Amino acid sequence: MHTASSSVSAPHRPQRSPVPVGTGPYLDPTHAGRQRRPTGVAGQPLSGRIDLSGPQGAQLRMAVASVHRICPEFNPVQVLRRSGRSVLLVGTTGRTTAFAKCLLDHSPVWSERFRHEIAVYRAFVRHRPPVRVPRLIAADPDNCALVMERMPGRVAALTRHPSEAPPRADVRTVLGAVTRLNSWRPPSEMFDRPIDYASRLSRFHELGLFTDRDLGDLRKLLHGLAYSGGRQGMTQFCHGDAVLSNILLAPPGPVLVDWEHAGWYLPGYDLATLWSALGDAPVARRQISQLAQQAGPDARDAFLVNLMLVLTREIRTYETAVQRTIRDAGPAGGVGTATTQSGLSTGEEQRLLLRRLHDDCAMARRAVRAAVGTR
Repeated sequence: MHTASSSVSAPHRPQRSPVPVGTGPYLDPTHAGRQRRPTGVAGQPLSGRIDLSGPQGAQLRMAVASVHRICPEFNPVQVLRRSGRSVLLVGTTGRTTAFAKCLLDHSPVWSERFRHEIAVYRAFVRHRPPVRVPRLIAADPDNCALVMERMPGRVAALTRHPSEAPPRADVRTVLGAVTRLNSWRPPSEMFDRPIDYASRLSRFHELGLFTDRDLGDLRKLLHGLAYSGGRQGMTQFCHGDAVLSNILLAPPGPVLVDWEHAGWYLPGYDLATLWSALGDAPVARRQISQLAQQAGPDARDAFLVNLMLVLTREIRTYETAVQRTIRDAGPAGGVGTATTQSGLSTGEEQRLLLRRLHDDCAMARRAVRAAVGTR
């Protein structure tokens, strides 16, 4: 029997050492999958040259040209990160080191998200948040280009889902920054609501990601939150993607980057995002869950709604990644033949992560059903 005061419990896993339970409600850990580590690190020294030749070089030339239109003094030095959607360049503006972020995929969805990030950085110029953020240097919403100060520090984790528990001191620092941000109350009209919760629940149900019972239970919790707190009372300013890979640790304090999802959410969204990414950090998960429930049953229910949405989104993302890996490997390559630092193939790491996410979602589902029983 599960009680609503306990967020989630998990079956015993004999291959892992016992986890101290403590006295407060918590979410137990499950085995985390591993991901390939990116080669770019925020704190690395500037060196090298950008290759502007070939078809990919043409994209980079267009990106650099869009940056120079708003910041002519920017001198690109390295490509720090590149995906099919955007490219992140590091360079200098005079004596200052800076980042330039440019959108490559100008589809309406990604263009709107990029413009949202620019709007957030501009809002921070007028209303500074209680955490350190990169200073805005220049921005062009029309061409989706952004130049910002390069903040010193090391990334709290190189992957979205770290395969090893981060140091407790790092987790404590990150939680302190996130809770300070969540307690900030800027003017409500300056930031949007990135999620329409009712629509998101319906969409996930239509896609087969939620069962009929999931949809009914989550709607009951959502209705209870609207009834008890109202639209203004039950909102919290959140980063929107507060994973360790979006946080730099430095002596002056942590720096939060990548604000494209920032806005007003149900309370606990950032904590739910952090919880979902710390599959091999049981102590951190327990601490996060306790923080999420300190304000009472409404805060607990909001955290659980957020957790179900975040975990379901992560499952959908990595299921797509596994399918892409299988497709790219082809019939002769098997499932993800490239070997990562862990010694496992890329496909195997993704499958391990998916297994953990499904276990986490099952735990969250049981907690939701227990919480509904108290409404």
